[in-house]
Amino acid sequence: MKQFADKVVVVTGAGSGIGRALACEFARRGARVALSDVVTANAEETAELAGDGARAYTLDVADRSAVLAHAEEVADEFGAVNVVVNNAGVALGATVEEMTFEDYDWLMGINLGGVVNGTKAFLPHLIASGEGHVVNISSVFGFVGVPTQSAYNAAKFAVRGFTEALREEMLIARHPVAVSCVHPGGIKTNIVRNSRSAAEDQEKAARGFERIARTTPEKAAQTILRGIERKSARILIGPDAYVIDAIPRVLGSAYQRPLAALARLGLKQS
Repeated sequence: MKQFADKVVVVTGAGSGIGRALACEFARRGARVALSDVVTANAEETAELAGDGARAYTLDVADRSAVLAHAEEVADEFGAVNVVVNNAGVALGATVEEMTFEDYDWLMGINLGGVVNGTKAFLPHLIASGEGHVVNISSVFGFVGVPTQSAYNAAKFAVRGFTEALREEMLIARHPVAVSCVHPGGIKTNIVRNSRSAAEDQEKAARGFERIARTTPEKAAQTILRGIERKSARILIGPDAYVIDAIPRVLGSAYQRPLAALARLGLKQS
């Protein structure tokens, strides 16, 4: 997809962070944007920032029936769908021992279920458009496992596998739909500060994340749009993403011991 003028773009989790930046960047380039968030006020604020070509919707991506209805509503109101960005996501900081089943189900319902729901709901419309693109947001945590992030890792590894398989299926079927998996590194968003974890752990994690997060949501959005233009299978965001992608390639599973040692050292110093 070489240009976005008059294309219809769907962005979930658009109330803040990367989702908001994506909605605004697509709109700036002339796209008509159907943006959604579970918090109505946040979606409406993004729509105001994006301008006349944007419309806000309230959507819980974990609610499959709601996502299916949303896909039909957007297709009816806009006349077509060209790009879907399954961006909505949440975070959870807890060891496997500490984590509740309810917290695990909550995260997986949004981070993995939301991607599956959005892809399945919009795929027929993308195929029918004659020029479609699915963009699923994974993470650098889709490359390496990290202590206290087992649920997030599980979802993001799964998003990566799901998206890569989908790309292969589109190629086999020769459908006019490109597929990209996005792996952001540290992005300056509130995902860690808004995560589910003990209050003191959340604040400590947020401060640490804010020290290392170097890429702005706006820069991330520009990188994603460039990847869409190039029909890139994998879109890495930030220099840290390239480093983390290389670690398991070079070390294989041996990366786990030094990472555990670093985590243990961090706990002692906290």
